[in-house]
Amino acid sequence: PPGRKVLIVYAHQEPKSLNGSLKSIAVEELIKQGCSVTVSDLYAMQFEPRATRNDIVGCLHNSEEFNYGVEAWEAYKRGGLSNDLIEEQKKVQEADLLIFQFYIYVCCFIQLLHSGRTGIKIFAVTECFPATNKLALFSFTTGGSKEMYTKGSISGDIRYLLWPMQVKYMNVC
Repeated sequence: PPGRKVLIVYAHQEPKSLNGSLKSIAVEELIKQGCSVTVSDLYAMQFEPRATRNDIVGCLHNSEEFNYGVEAWEAYKRGGLSNDLIEEQKKVQEADLLIFQFYIYVCCFIQLLHSGRTGIKIFAVTECFPATNKLALFSFTTGGSKEMYTKGSISGDIRYLLWPMQVKYMNVC
């Protein structure tokens, strides 16, 4: 509906790719429908997908043993997350609809968006975002044919591949 705020989290290194085209079409169509659209182009932003100590600003909660989940939660509570995470979290909080546009590449590695824990970094810790009833959509392409993502195939059943994302991220939104 008009007035809806949409965030597209886009992860692909080539703007002229099928994923780039799908993202561009989505932006164009959503704007035509009266939505305001923000795109987080993770490659263009050079977003660091790895969950590291650099995500935490200031002192650690436990300097003896680094536990990313604990440290991210404690940093969130005290306002000590890195600026890139804070900016992405603001975008998520402001959006009514989240669209994740990405690709699954060779043997089930979901580049940048998932395998590097980018989702965990953007959302920090599940408890950081109370249930907001946001709508979310995964739009992705694969690096192979439909047959490559079936039970017993080289890449495995696509439903099992997507299950962690659906459970972890869809429960956040």
